[in-house]
Amino acid sequence: MYIYKAGVVGAGTMGAEIAQVITYSGLPVVLKDVNEELVKKGMEKIRSIYQRRVDKGKMSQGEMEGKLALVTPTTGYEAFRDVDIVIEAVPEKMEIKKQVFRDLEKFAGEGTIFASNTSALSISEMGEATGRPEKVIGMHFFFPAHVMKLVEVIPSKATSPETIDDVILFTESLRKIPVRVNECAGFLVNRLLMPYLNEAAFALQEKAAAREEIDRAVVDFGLPMGPLTLVDQLGLDICFDVVQVLLKAYGNRMQPAEIWGKLYQAGYLGRKTGAGFYVYDPAKKDLLAGWIEEVQREKPKKTTLSLERLLYPMVNEAALSLEEGIASANDIDLAMVAGIGFPQAKGGLLRYADEIGLDHILSGLEELYQKEGERFYPAPNLRRMVGSKLLGKKSGQGFHTYG
Repeated sequence: MYIYKAGVVGAGTMGAEIAQVITYSGLPVVLKDVNEELVKKGMEKIRSIYQRRVDKGKMSQGEMEGKLALVTPTTGYEAFRDVDIVIEAVPEKMEIKKQVFRDLEKFAGEGTIFASNTSALSISEMGEATGRPEKVIGMHFFFPAHVMKLVEVIPSKATSPETIDDVILFTESLRKIPVRVNECAGFLVNRLLMPYLNEAAFALQEKAAAREEIDRAVVDFGLPMGPLTLVDQLGLDICFDVVQVLLKAYGNRMQPAEIWGKLYQAGYLGRKTGAGFYVYDPAKKDLLAGWIEEVQREKPKKTTLSLERLLYPMVNEAALSLEEGIASANDIDLAMVAGIGFPQAKGGLLRYADEIGLDHILSGLEELYQKEGERFYPAPNLRRMVGSKLLGKKSGQGFHTYG
């Protein structure tokens, strides 16, 4: 099925950016929220993205107005009668998303695809709340959606092959990179990313290094920003919600660092609130040092920082995801490069591991497991590969095969 018209429910930052991406490809889009004020803010966000292109000489004023004319703002569902796909980008609460799909069913045609931009919630559960589970799929854009190229395409077991194919082709038509991910808690990128972000928080609260040193170590490695800066950019509340989903699904290896709770309870959620791990609003006080001292009194422990401590949990989670059939090794590498900016020169996360040597990765994880505990317990798949002398590039085969 070719998609001629799309809809987006939720005109917040992500919803507006997704709508802008759709109009940029030349397709009309319906943009809905619960009231006129929110819809207006969404339209202003879309205009601001295009205005930056105009200011840089990449687009004329007339071209911008033409793109904006492709958006139909609305507070009701009547305008969704002739859309081919609807992407929901409402708050990350399962009941809200289910209700959106139930409401859409009253208006959208039988062939309309229902896609969720959820970053962690079950696509199967959403599908079961509708009368068309074969038409329900995850379509996870990354923030900022108008910049980031990756889109995770997540079918449930009930999603039809036709729906999967249609969404992959639609994603490509948006000039994005689709990576198919079999359903699991956190999907792929967030599942790999959160242990890394969490370990940075542990290192911070255990006084392994100052926040600037932690971030600098990662930037020097080649990522576009450090883990603590990234959390502030994404929003600590969003990360905190994803961590809870992962903790419920995967147990103690996803146990969040205590410092997360300190910031969350204080409303220090990152750039959008003026402060998080860093302070962005001069009116906000920098309270991080005090919270670190609180954690030290509650759970005294001091450790040291290493790049391996931050990166190896991602490799370990990738090995588990590979074993579970969540994605292929090539797609894992592609997703990490396109989704979080893992250095392209290193070939992706698993090629980086192959270059280091899987025996070296395993011994590093075992050492960290003895020092830090369960969150570093090596994946069985990694143990088996090392036991079979599949050590990476030096042996000709690891996560990838080398000539």
